[in-house]
Amino acid sequence: MNYLAHLHLGGSGRDQLLGSLYGDFVKGPLDNQWSPGIEAAIRLHRRIDAFTDRHWLVDQARARFPAPRRRVSGILLDVFFDHCLARHWADYAEQPLGDFTAEVYRVLLTEPELPPRLARIAPHMATQDWLGSYQTFDVLERVIDGMASRFSRPALMTGAFTELAERYDVLEADFRAFYPEVQAFVQHELSTTS
Repeated sequence: MNYLAHLHLGGSGRDQLLGSLYGDFVKGPLDNQWSPGIEAAIRLHRRIDAFTDRHWLVDQARARFPAPRRRVSGILLDVFFDHCLARHWADYAEQPLGDFTAEVYRVLLTEPELPPRLARIAPHMATQDWLGSYQTFDVLERVIDGMASRFSRPALMTGAFTELAERYDVLEADFRAFYPEVQAFVQHELSTTS
């Protein structure tokens, strides 16, 4: 799962939204550096990642890529699944996507103590509407190119967008099958930890 999915799954409260994003920017043990609500959301983020990484539907989706691409297929699926969520947002959320993303950006831009790497990208995320832009499939090409530029071996991403396009329908079906499963997992997690 990528940013949008984690934000959607993690809850709509300020600490939940922040912690849902911090999960990608805060590594290692949690040592009360953040509020209890943020740390709970970071822990949920990590459990969602673990659930996703070992789910058979995700394994099936990863296997749809050619063998040389499978090394980065999880990253590609994270981005593609965010596209699917943005595209079908009304099927999974009552609040319109634009209202949801505006609230996320408001929370981010008014938080004075973001993790350093998130603090650097948050203004760009908001002004370029990263979360809402995922509705458009072509945006993923830029996202993939940006990821490749940060890889030590950028060639791992060469041709990845084309492979996503070629598998669009079947991967979208994988998302539609998987997302309710991760939603149910989160509901269970929240009901047993609150």
